[in-house]
Amino acid sequence: MADPLSEVITLLRPRAVFTKGISGAGRWAVRYGEFGHPSFCAVTEGACRLAVDGQEILTLEKGDFVLLPTTPGFTLSGFEPATPQFIDPNLSPVPDGEMRHGTPDVAPSVRLLGGYFIFDGDDPGLLVSLLPSQVHVRGVERLSVLTRLLTEEAGASLAGRDLVLARLIEVMLVEALRLTQMPGASPGLLRGLGDARLAEAIRQMHAAPAHPWTMAALARQAALSRSAFFDRFVRHVGLPPMEYLLAWRMAIARDLLRRRALGIAEVAERVGYGSASTFSTAFSRHTGQPPGRYARNAVEREPVRAGR
Repeated sequence: MADPLSEVITLLRPRAVFTKGISGAGRWAVRYGEFGHPSFCAVTEGACRLAVDGQEILTLEKGDFVLLPTTPGFTLSGFEPATPQFIDPNLSPVPDGEMRHGTPDVAPSVRLLGGYFIFDGDDPGLLVSLLPSQVHVRGVERLSVLTRLLTEEAGASLAGRDLVLARLIEVMLVEALRLTQMPGASPGLLRGLGDARLAEAIRQMHAAPAHPWTMAALARQAALSRSAFFDRFVRHVGLPPMEYLLAWRMAIARDLLRRRALGIAEVAERVGYGSASTFSTAFSRHTGQPPGRYARNAVEREPVRAGR
């Protein structure tokens, strides 16, 4: 059976960029501007406050893990009132050693391991929109261990470092996100998979993207009427079922074209189109360029990726 969450993360192709230790002591607060890339942190000692734009204020404690797939602006602080120091994450230099906030010469009241990474997929916007805007997990030791391993590996210069970091990031994402498959989660893929009826339809779409799915056929997979299925899908996933299916087919097509794994006619067949011309029209409408040009541009970009 298809595993939609793993498939989405595989197409996003996360890669680690930067990790660091963070500590705070005394009266302190920092305000980070909007970043756009995914970020994460795990609290290893003490406690602090985290206020992410558009989210409720969190009290973070030892053992807590937070993932922000798009990292909007946020404020991190101690518990005493303080004027936040502004930090632009796009301009700030990478610190040597631990980043200390507040009083430098006293024992810290909190320590965190954190960092950010990049989704290296060609068009991660739609796939990222299927993820929760904020993930907060408490008391899951596996996530703390993964964060520590990421920090240690990022600080080393061992053979295979980039591959290890990419795999650790993938495992961390799966661990964090599958803990949010609950009916009360924000609309997105995880909330859809948390609904037993919708989960079956989503898995079938991922298992057979080339199948000529109709709304009626998908509704039968969910054991719902068409109208009930449509309303429930939009409410839980955040977009209509056939729009989700189109987006998933185009994500697969982009990946196949980028890797030049198949010719355009074969890609069209793989994602459910009866002819290359019909596929080319749909792909151009969805991405803004025909599949042949997309494949050529992807090949031209590849050396840049490898050298970053």
